Parts: sequence; C-alpha cells; structure tokens
Amino acid sequence: MRDEDAFHAAYDAVLRRWPVEVSRTDVPTPYGSTRVNVCGPEDGTPLVLLPGGGTTSAVWYANVGALAAAHRVYAVDLIGDYGRSVHDGAPLRGAGDLTAWLDALFDALDLDGAHLCGHSYGAWIALRYALHAPHRLGRLALLDPVQCFARMSANYLLHAVLTSLKPAARRPRAFHRWETGRDPEDPVWRAFLDSTAVARRSKVVTMPRPREEALRACSVPALVLLAERSRAHDTPRVAAAAHRLMPGATVVTLPDASHHSIPTERPAGLNRALVDFLA
Repeated sequence: MRDEDAFHAAYDAVLRRWPVEVSRTDVPTPYGSTRVNVCGPEDGTPLVLLPGGGTTSAVWYANVGALAAAHRVYAVDLIGDYGRSVHDGAPLRGAGDLTAWLDALFDALDLDGAHLCGHSYGAWIALRYALHAPHRLGRLALLDPVQCFARMSANYLLHAVLTSLKPAARRPRAFHRWETGRDPEDPVWRAFLDSTAVARRSKVVTMPRPREEALRACSVPALVLLAERSRAHDTPRVAAAAHRLMPGATVVTLPDASHHSIPTERPAGLNRALVDFLA
C-alpha cells in the first residue's frame, strides 16, 4: 500500500468510530477543495469544528456524539494541512488567507450564525475568524489555544524540532508521548497518528498573536478551555492573559488534560463544558 493510501485508510478507520451517521462533502474555495464531514440534525444550530494541526477532522470522534445531539456539526479538514482537503488554488500566505478561506466555506455552506470551535492551531484560526467576522458567528470555543493570549513554550517548540530529527515513523508517537506522558489510549487513533508520519501537507501558516486591542474589542461570546498539564504553553499565564484581554470570556481549566490529549482522551468534562456553553 502506498504511503498516502495508508494514511487515508487510517483516516477512514477513525471516521468509522464516529457514533453518528456522517455525510461527506467537498466544498470548492479559491484555495482548493475543502473536505467537510457533516453530522447531526439538519435543523440543528450549525457548529463548525477546526482541528489542531496534523490531526484532521477525524479527531472529533470522542466529541461528536455529544455535540451532534443538538447541532448540525461541520468538521473541517484544514486547508494546507493533512487530510482530504486539497490545496491546489491560491497560496496561503498568512492569517488573511485563512480567514478568506473560511469566508468562502461559510458562504458555500450558508453558515452565518454558526458556532465555531477550534483546538490548538485550529483555535488560533477560529479566534482570527472571530476577530475578522464577528457578525457571522454565534459563539466561539477555543480548546487550549496556542499563540492567542501568550507565547508558546520554547521547550515545546524545541522538542518539536528535536522530534523532527527522529526517524519519520517514530515522530508522531514520540511527540505525543513527550507531551502527554503516554501513548494514545485508543488503538485506532494511535494507528492514525502513526500514519501521519507519511502524510503530506502543503502549508501550515505561521501564527502571529492577535493585537491586544483587537482581543479587547472581540464581541463574540467566548469559552476558553485550557489543559491543566499542557506543555505547549504556561497554562496559568494563558488563563490570566485570557481573563485580562477578553474579560467577557469564560475561562476554564480542564484538570489532568494535556495539549495533545484534547479532545480525544477522557472527553467527558470537555464535552459537558462545550454542550453547556453552546446550548
């Protein structure tokens, strides 16, 4: 089996773990075709999910059961990253291109008024979109967001570089083990992470932090869910900055969670917080 075929097979295996019926659509945008996995009642409030870098829309397998009870869920493969979106259009030069890409996606799927939830790199994109188009969103949920309220940990970035020096097949598992302290609990998800060692991405955009005045002016009701044991940044520092820069936001720290374990492991607390906030 070719490397790319093995990755797609592992991706599909995770999607089969979703506890709800899923439909798939490929949405044309100026940047290329965007894969969206859709589930939940057709008359439910739309909820757009943006995954962390390198995890794809399949990552939400432990959350969609709870979220799709009342929402029409649109789980997106990020343009330029791993997954079944195809970046064969306009180049991705920065945050402005990502917000333009989401504008095209919202237009095509008629998503005005949708809630928006993102994890890690996806949370940074979600916050950028909330600052760009607050009138298009209902609520905003940020799961252990990076480069939003404080800098990423230098140790985390250094370890990412050191991991890149390992043999390719060992890199994803080694980074996960370092950040969480253990291998992924779910064997299907573990196999998927291993498969990303041979997957291809075209461009992950660099992440400048939003300007403080823009954060203070954010009008979208927001929930910031932080991982207590995150090694991506200093969680208390991020919490304090989120309180200061977005005083209207609800800031919650999930006990015993790490950056790479959200949203796949021990999801009950995360799901409960999201459902309550989005209700």
